[in-house]
Amino acid sequence: MVCMHLTAITARAHSNLSDCARRSSISVSKCPFTHIFLVCLPFPGSQVKTSDLRSQSRTELKAALEQQKQQLASLKIAKVTGGAPNKIARIKSVRLAIARILTVIRQNQLKSLREAYSGAKYTPLDLRAKKTRAIRRRLSPAEKNAKTAKQAKKDAYYPKRKYALKA
Repeated sequence: MVCMHLTAITARAHSNLSDCARRSSISVSKCPFTHIFLVCLPFPGSQVKTSDLRSQSRTELKAALEQQKQQLASLKIAKVTGGAPNKIARIKSVRLAIARILTVIRQNQLKSLREAYSGAKYTPLDLRAKKTRAIRRRLSPAEKNAKTAKQAKKDAYYPKRKYALKA
């Protein structure tokens, strides 16, 4: 996001700006001590939506990742050479875009591996449910309900008694 300072705005202009901010992705904040307003405008095209990434193929994702990495490298160079503040502010959004792309690649990879191992007796450790150590070691419902032969005979010979209660 690009941040711009606007000074000495009238109350009417501030309300118009606030209405515009509600309808778009602009954020407006006012300094409590002065009449200075901070307006943050998004960069066009820098926002990467995860829903759009999920529909892309692996090669498209790799190409987008390379593009974002090149953009990050150029922004870092601009930072070192004392570039414009708006370029330095873009570093965070580019890093987040890279993280989103890598996350979607990893999720797609795990999804395809889960499909491949769906009928297998054993699955790799990273595909298993993480949960907690205690939950993983807990007895399964079938193991909980299992009875020994002796206990099964006792239950058959001495069923639980039912009593009729007078209301």
